[in-house]
Amino acid sequence: MKRKITGLAGFTLVELLVVIAIIGVLVGLLLPAVQAAREAARRMSCSNNFKQIGLSIHNYHSAFKQLPTHGAGTDTLGGAAPNGSTGATTNWWSNYGAANAWRLSALVGMTPFFEQQALWEQIGNPSTLNALDPSTPYSVPWPAMGPVPQNLRYAPWVTEIPTLRCPSDPGQGLPALGRTNYAVCLGDSMWWSVRGPGHLRWQTPGIMNFGNTGWNRQSRAADRGVFVPHKEAKFRDILDGLANTIAMGEIATDLGDRDNRTSSTRNGSQNPPRSVRDNPKWCADQGQIDPARPSFWLSSVALDGVTNRRGYRWADFRPCFSGMHTILPPNSEICSGNNAGQTGVWSASSRHQGGVNMLMADGAVVFMSDSVEAGDNRAPMVWLNGSGGAVPGSISPYGLWGALGSRASNEVIEEQLNQ
Repeated sequence: MKRKITGLAGFTLVELLVVIAIIGVLVGLLLPAVQAAREAARRMSCSNNFKQIGLSIHNYHSAFKQLPTHGAGTDTLGGAAPNGSTGATTNWWSNYGAANAWRLSALVGMTPFFEQQALWEQIGNPSTLNALDPSTPYSVPWPAMGPVPQNLRYAPWVTEIPTLRCPSDPGQGLPALGRTNYAVCLGDSMWWSVRGPGHLRWQTPGIMNFGNTGWNRQSRAADRGVFVPHKEAKFRDILDGLANTIAMGEIATDLGDRDNRTSSTRNGSQNPPRSVRDNPKWCADQGQIDPARPSFWLSSVALDGVTNRRGYRWADFRPCFSGMHTILPPNSEICSGNNAGQTGVWSASSRHQGGVNMLMADGAVVFMSDSVEAGDNRAPMVWLNGSGGAVPGSISPYGLWGALGSRASNEVIEEQLNQ
């Protein structure tokens, strides 16, 4: 018997459109969750990098009985300074090739401790490696420990080190050299953050009679962080406790977009910037921030040079490149003097939502919220001739945030930090 077929089963056009619309809605709902999961994974990877750096600091201390020095390095052979004078240089701006002028960041000394032994051997030995053209050796051998960190011909200084990069930060390539998203904590006062007590050689008996007394006094008063430029330090110096003191913080690198967390404005002849010392929000109070886009500078405000941006040189000790302060809260604007090579308020920052990763001196990694209690943002910083709350030895004027950044101010942390 033959069966009569009256029609074929299938979707109508309306049904098909409804199904496509439902799929589109589901994808739209799922996509933010996928993006959030990816960022969570990137943040976890960033935290793991920081933990590895924390272990490197502790292993370095175990090996050498001190923390890696921030602002270490060399003069030219025979003891002459790179500027031709005798003794130790204090010119940390010129582009010397025969020595690095005591400008190496603490990250350089840590390289063999976070699996960069080969890079450390390149740095520690004379070399003809040429970053501009690896196939053509540099005509004059670089000295051991290399030239100043701004020299783009020297291969180690332009090397991108994965451990020093946060996966959430998309910055790459020139005009930066080797970037870093991790910076040492210089404390809650920026006043002497690019100078320290003057020079390591000044602290050595018989070389320069312990150096510049005025600089030493300024540094003792204002350099309150775990790391002090040009000075050896140990864990025993952290009297507030390793678990209560920030050793390093995260920084976002500049993308060339006038982000006020990663680029600095030029502020007249201030060198160092006294107005900023007495009011960390000075740049904001001058109307330099775009009111329509609070994370960016106004287009009419002059910025410092394109090579002097946040995190652009992992090997350079200057605060712009590898330092951070606990003055303004995380992801606040930068405020400095007449150039980025000088001191200034260099805040912690990141591409994460709502905060930054911080490395405590005991090796723990803490995610610090942008809304952390930070005291009076316009209070003067502690310095040698400060008055009121700025007198040397005062508790931090910047609340919990400032207290976490100072190593020996006898401040009590009354809450457990989230880890």
